[in-house]
Amino acid sequence: MTSGKRLFLLGFLAAGALSGCAGGKASGRGEGAEGAQARKEAEAVRPERSGSEQATEQDVNGDGKPDVWTYTVSRKDANGAEQEHRVRQELDLNWDGRVDLTRYFDENGDPARETLDLDYDGKVDASYFFEKGVNTRRERDVNGDGRMDSFIFYERGALVRKERDTNTDGKVDYWEYWEGGQVDRIGEDLDGDGTVDKWTRNPNNAARE
Repeated sequence: MTSGKRLFLLGFLAAGALSGCAGGKASGRGEGAEGAQARKEAEAVRPERSGSEQATEQDVNGDGKPDVWTYTVSRKDANGAEQEHRVRQELDLNWDGRVDLTRYFDENGDPARETLDLDYDGKVDASYFFEKGVNTRRERDVNGDGRMDSFIFYERGALVRKERDTNTDGKVDYWEYWEGGQVDRIGEDLDGDGTVDKWTRNPNNAARE
């Protein structure tokens, strides 16, 4: 592989799969939790192509096989002129012929979501969500059962909350709230009703109050 193509691929990696950063607040189940738990089967990392999408292939590593697929659709602008809009991009990061990372773009062309296949089984193991191009939430299927059980939230580039389903019942039962780059308090649902039963405060933060 030439140095130029190697840098090109590294740029793809740095731009999305290895990025992160901003989110919301939860006192029970988090924003990402309900949608993720509702999925009965793991999502395919390479979705079905719609009839309106046009695909462009790229061979980044020079082995004669495509490893980047970019999908566009034709839309009319304010003046009625047809324009091509990028809606999705699929990447084969380890050059085994299968998609490992799929990026979805909003109407402005900014990243809206990324899905990753971390164990090379064709199914989504992690999802990153973006607002105006900034990563606001990450979800992960840690135990491989096809349901997301780890959720991380960001605000203005800072980690603010982590949630987990620790007993694999499909409901979040563990919350970490972060402030100033460290855990401020931990909440645990001990009886499975979706609300916190036990709080543990960071003693360092309590001592400063």
